[in-house]
Amino acid sequence: MNLGNNLFQARKKSGLSQEEVSEKLGVSRQTISKWETGDTLPDIYQSKKLANLFGLSLDELIDYDVELKEIEDIVSKSNEEKYQKIDWTSTWGKKYPVLVKYPEIVDVSQYKVMIREMLDSLVSEYGFNKLDSMLVLKDILYHEWKEN
Repeated sequence: MNLGNNLFQARKKSGLSQEEVSEKLGVSRQTISKWETGDTLPDIYQSKKLANLFGLSLDELIDYDVELKEIEDIVSKSNEEKYQKIDWTSTWGKKYPVLVKYPEIVDVSQYKVMIREMLDSLVSEYGFNKLDSMLVLKDILYHEWKEN
């Protein structure tokens, strides 16, 4: 994506028209249009104003990904009750079939023991509750996987 498209996507996501953005920034609607089409670029000060207007950091605006932003918004707005209703294995299993298949081929019980020991260790050593311990362990596993 380029900055112009990012500006367009962020503006649309915020529900503002080019006219509304132009009024808030004190520039013409044509200027907003030129920024969005990539004909010209806003200066750093206008870019910062745009980021603030759209509720983003400047870095987020430069790397704006509308799909990622929508996912982040959904996660931030979800509550524990809704979260508990989702069958995550089935949901992610559509994209990653191994999540549905592994219980048939992996001796899950031996991994459960090791994982339980790690979770209990996080609770006793750092005072995390069960949910926080699971989230910390999940994050450690993710980073270890990503690094190797």
